[in-house]
Amino acid sequence: MAADLQPRSEISFLETFFCSALAACFAEFCTIPMDTAKVRLQLQKKAPVGEGGHLPKYRGLLGTVATIAREEGLAALWNGIIPGLHRQCIYGGLRIGLYGPVKSFLVGSDLIEDTYLFQKILAALLTGAIAIAVANPTDLVKIRLQAEGKLPPGVPGRYSGALNAYFTIVKQEGLAALWTGLGPNIARNAIINAAELASYDHVKETILKIPGFIDNVFTQLLAGLGAGFFAVCIGSPIDVVKSRMMGDSTYRSTLDCFIKTLRHEVHQLPSNLIIVQDFSPSTRVSSQISVVWDHGTLLCFLPSSKLRDFCSELHERSLAHSQIG
Repeated sequence: MAADLQPRSEISFLETFFCSALAACFAEFCTIPMDTAKVRLQLQKKAPVGEGGHLPKYRGLLGTVATIAREEGLAALWNGIIPGLHRQCIYGGLRIGLYGPVKSFLVGSDLIEDTYLFQKILAALLTGAIAIAVANPTDLVKIRLQAEGKLPPGVPGRYSGALNAYFTIVKQEGLAALWTGLGPNIARNAIINAAELASYDHVKETILKIPGFIDNVFTQLLAGLGAGFFAVCIGSPIDVVKSRMMGDSTYRSTLDCFIKTLRHEVHQLPSNLIIVQDFSPSTRVSSQISVVWDHGTLLCFLPSSKLRDFCSELHERSLAHSQIG
């Protein structure tokens, strides 16, 4: 069992939550420029064949980053950072903090070392769904702010900031609007959480069985790379639908968004499969960078593990001092 994903017996759930949330916020700050570029690519709709035929504004991950920085300024790459940090405080803390307790509940605390892969996947699915159901409003506001740059020149932005976005959405669209896109968001984050946590556990266990490998930063790095790759491969189609549902109010439902995307923007399968556009030929090189950094997998798991180790050491030292006293 990957030790850094199960809660330390010496630290409480709140401490685990805090360490996970802090690590997730660090990862969010480092990776949000690429996330902003990804959202712009996903919200960009291709012109139908024979209508205009102009090249898309954003082409590839790095090209999109360069275009945003050139036209809107470097700071625009961090649009949505405030709700992004709100999101990670809730979602990042809950999805990792609940993983160990939920897994123990499913298999029994006495059998935690003999957890099967499907049990890890089920635990991660549940924790991912619970976490994003709570954090959905922050995700919605983050995407709305990231999408602002795609408005026509001269058109004022809809929101002046994160808090203004929360209040404006509630005032104009109702409280329930904060949970717009909840269906695809739960599907996406539950699936990606399962892909990340379960694959991280499994890949790490496999690596540790190879002679010469020990549980260190290098092993965690390899496991994190594998987890990020699986998460992107599995979650990309749902991620596109989720971003469009939250960033564009013209879709009536998740199914409507999925069907319209396929009908109007997929002309040559699989080369132009917009629903998995992160891997389309025009963005394949850039998408490899996205795979490595997706959701800050490495920048979240590694610091989270070290922070929880630090808390565990503090508990052990405190216990040792109390015994000496």
